Amino acid sequence: MYIFKLDATDSTNSYLRQMSKNKDLEKWTVVTADYQSQGRGQKGAIWQSERGKNLICSILIKLNDFHAEDQFMLNCAVSLGIHHYLKRYNLPKLKIKWPNDIMSVSKKLGGILIENTLVSNKINQSIIGIGININQEIFSTDLPMAVSIKQLTKNEIPRDVFLTDLLNAIQNKFELLFEKRFDELWSQYEASLYRKDKAHMFENSNGEQYMGIIRGVSKQGSLLIEREDESIDAYNFKEVRYL
Repeated sequence: MYIFKLDATDSTNSYLRQMSKNKDLEKWTVVTADYQSQGRGQKGAIWQSERGKNLICSILIKLNDFHAEDQFMLNCAVSLGIHHYLKRYNLPKLKIKWPNDIMSVSKKLGGILIENTLVSNKINQSIIGIGININQEIFSTDLPMAVSIKQLTKNEIPRDVFLTDLLNAIQNKFELLFEKRFDELWSQYEASLYRKDKAHMFENSNGEQYMGIIRGVSKQGSLLIEREDESIDAYNFKEVRYL
């Protein structure tokens, strides 16, 4: 594994993508930065992070013969690797919020942005952006639901050690992916799912708001929500949001 450490960049995902265009990178190549000016989250959201306080990194993983229809398994492997590693900090109510946010005590601890390069119907490589709040203690009023490990544990976390150990945990979960042990990844992901089997308010893409219960996730990555009449709705990314 090759790790490139930057003081600052616009986006580690963008930086790594440009690197991959200019040179033949190793199967696992990582770019990390103390600060990024244009960090991105899901749905085009901005990922804000105080300089030198948190983990900001992107991982390039080359894939062989990986079908695009199985791309949700990438989400599972990355999310589970992070979730498994963070357990060592004894964080309360640590869960994965569909599709790939990391939550603790119903607050956002981290997020993942996966950008795949497809050739025909197969994924050639994947760039995985990861942001985890480690030592930041004050967040913008625009981020009322953000929380850090230091806020939860009262301990300062060495970022270099954190990065190394986290990457090892993610690699371990990717071994399941490379071995095509998709059922195992899927069941572990479901077992770690935020608000599973609990009533919650949702709003779908039609603007309809209703009370539902998350019953799980399909193997294609659709969120399965049970309505009051016991019917099940399946939602793809951006088709439903938590209220």
